[in-house]
Amino acid sequence: MTDVADTNASGTPPFDALLTAIRRALGAGDAPPVAVTGAGALPSVCPVSDLAAASVAAAGLALAELVAARFGERPAVAVDRRLAALWFARSLAPQGWELPPVWDAVAGDYRAADGWIRLHTNAPHHRAAALSVLGSAPERAAVAEAVAGWTADALEAAIVAAGGCAAAMRSAAAWAAHPQGAAVAREPLVSWEDGEAGPDGLLAEARPDRPLAGLRVLDLTRVLAGPVATRVLAGYGATVLRLDPPDWDEPGVLPETTLGKACARLDLKDPAGRARFEALLSGADVLVHGYRPDALARLGLDAAARARLRPGLIDVGLDAYGWTGPWRERRGFDSLVQMSCGLAEAGMRGAGADRPVPLPVQALDHATGYVMAAAVLHGLARRLATGRGCAARTALARTAALLLAAPPAPPEPAPAPLGPDDCMDAPEPTAWGPALRLRPPLILAGVPMRWDRPAGRLATAAPEW
Repeated sequence: MTDVADTNASGTPPFDALLTAIRRALGAGDAPPVAVTGAGALPSVCPVSDLAAASVAAAGLALAELVAARFGERPAVAVDRRLAALWFARSLAPQGWELPPVWDAVAGDYRAADGWIRLHTNAPHHRAAALSVLGSAPERAAVAEAVAGWTADALEAAIVAAGGCAAAMRSAAAWAAHPQGAAVAREPLVSWEDGEAGPDGLLAEARPDRPLAGLRVLDLTRVLAGPVATRVLAGYGATVLRLDPPDWDEPGVLPETTLGKACARLDLKDPAGRARFEALLSGADVLVHGYRPDALARLGLDAAARARLRPGLIDVGLDAYGWTGPWRERRGFDSLVQMSCGLAEAGMRGAGADRPVPLPVQALDHATGYVMAAAVLHGLARRLATGRGCAARTALARTAALLLAAPPAPPEPAPAPLGPDDCMDAPEPTAWGPALRLRPPLILAGVPMRWDRPAGRLATAAPEW
């Protein structure tokens, strides 16, 4: 399947190709002109900065088209390529405090008997699963010694079977020959299904400068792609309610992922919690979820049930390794998908290194998040035009395929370091202390991106609209 092609968008050839591919996956036409500014590119064997700019541009164009459908005039779209790449790394600079560590002490790449494997142990139950398989103490030296006695494929399978998360390093060719790689190659970047007709009044509170005001978004996502998507929606006025299970926490990324959102806890396995969720869903306009395929169905909340609860719902789902194939139920994260699909191996070869070289940022997560936001916005435009909701699905592994298929970028220097002019005028009063937030990389004429809530901790709001 060809993911990239020439287009008349404004930017580098990889940017043009990536934006065209995303637009086609969204069912949109040729991209209108996009002003692309910002010098420098993140160092990588793949055009990561172009992926950042193209995914941001896709969300911006989708919003501009929604504004045109609602108000009759389409605002011009501009993207700062340098700021887009910086947002893919980190969007805020703490003032007088430090960000929590992103990675658990055990997480990382280890040399197995026949190659490399990555262990993802940020969640306590994932770390316990890996350590139980290895019979190791939670110390890097002990884990490394234990991993060395396994082949990478065997250890990956054992940890996954135990409920953990791991990925052996494969080349792109090996991934293409793998049953899951072949399944992902057959999937579209975004798949669509029509939904039920919904009531009138969608975006009734919207204004040209705040086009998502009054939109209710129910967020069932965690690190990192889904929260990026809902952060974008919150930036244009949507009311986002994030729901987490009782025992979940992700302290290393909350300053990034909770911006603009109310955060509550709800146990969907508890009858009372599920009843509360159904009531919330019946009042939502959009549902964004990152559960593995069939997880909601096992709770009696499959796509048909969700559509019945909320006719006209825009239902956008995310999976790590794709929606078909033998790994469709496998837990996964950006760093693991990079190992599986060939990106880390390509980086190693390109750098002449002796260990995996991943992308310089969690680009699959962030880019997929902007694609998900664009899917929500296109879904809303379809709803305005037809009265019907829709369901859209995408996967980190499909974004990886998109990036691997992109034309190479010409050499560029790295982006200039973060400077005072790159940040918002006033510090953001986050739950951890004041922080300077980067200026948004997306500019729509007359439609500012701004957030009504600072970043905060989980479980600080009630599960109610």
